[in-house]
Amino acid sequence: MTLVYQRPGITIGSGKPNSPADVIALQHDLRALGYLKIGIDGVFGPDTERAIRALQCDLLNNDGSGTDGRAAVPMTQFNQGRGGKRVNAITGILDAYLADAIADARGHPGVGTLPNAVDPVGENKNAMNAIAAVTSATAPPPFIVAIAQQESDGRHFHVPLETDEDTYVTVGFDRNAKDISGKAIKDQITSRGYGVMQHTLFHHPPSPQEVADLIQDPVRNALTGFTKVREKFDHAVAGSHGAAERAIEHPHLPLRLCRYAPGDERYFRDCRNCALEVRKIDIVPGTPVYDGASINYQPTQYYPSATYVGVPNRADFLCDWPYAARRYNGGGLNSFHYQARVLLNLLR
Repeated sequence: MTLVYQRPGITIGSGKPNSPADVIALQHDLRALGYLKIGIDGVFGPDTERAIRALQCDLLNNDGSGTDGRAAVPMTQFNQGRGGKRVNAITGILDAYLADAIADARGHPGVGTLPNAVDPVGENKNAMNAIAAVTSATAPPPFIVAIAQQESDGRHFHVPLETDEDTYVTVGFDRNAKDISGKAIKDQITSRGYGVMQHTLFHHPPSPQEVADLIQDPVRNALTGFTKVREKFDHAVAGSHGAAERAIEHPHLPLRLCRYAPGDERYFRDCRNCALEVRKIDIVPGTPVYDGASINYQPTQYYPSATYVGVPNRADFLCDWPYAARRYNGGGLNSFHYQARVLLNLLR
């Protein structure tokens, strides 16, 4: 496959005389390959430079391995040219050799590229409606919708601004790698969350089959969320390794799937009304995350505000999905922020 900017002597980077058409084409490719988080506007800014650095890091180091398996094609494969390695250092600048590597990756049948939408606003609306309409005995769809609103603002596809033509599937990056001294490796993307439920893959690139099964279709993307939230419900809410707040608030109750019995039309469906009925609480900086907790609500790197007004009181629900929603996000202070926001989303 030949790219718009694939020609001898090309350089695209900060401070270079970049052609907007070249930059737009490059941003499309970086977005499709899962290196640019957002933005196709023809301007070579910090996000585009960071995406190139992440790609160069992968070409040098990513052998396809991840905690969830191996990629079908290692990114290091595309660093091999006729004269040796195409990339020898992380510079944030595209040259002809890096353009050749991108072309090979884009054209390889084992590399799945991210999909985009013709009408992202309409497709996002349809996606959320379809998820809400899922008939599930695994987890309640209203909670999944509330989690999706927290994960991606309910956007399976990015909705561009006037100067932006980015309609690719929503993607989120984690950069948690550290060197042997404990210093962060800022150019390495350690995992990516895709789509409305931010389904996470720790290996890269995804295969075309993974794109089809886990990324492209929003309902299929959300169904993985149903399963994972249920796993948290079954294994991370009650017991010695469960949700600490539930152990304080409901120490003697067994796990509760729903206040209604299976067969009742409200079973797994009436979560918003439950959220409306319970007491509401206000959270401010300094509020303990639960009675007797050693941590309290404070702004964090991911949540700059620790003020929430009118949060449905999780302890009043006659089910345990509020606790499962928090454990879906892991543990620690950020997960309590996450829980509060999901409960507020139930009221939407």
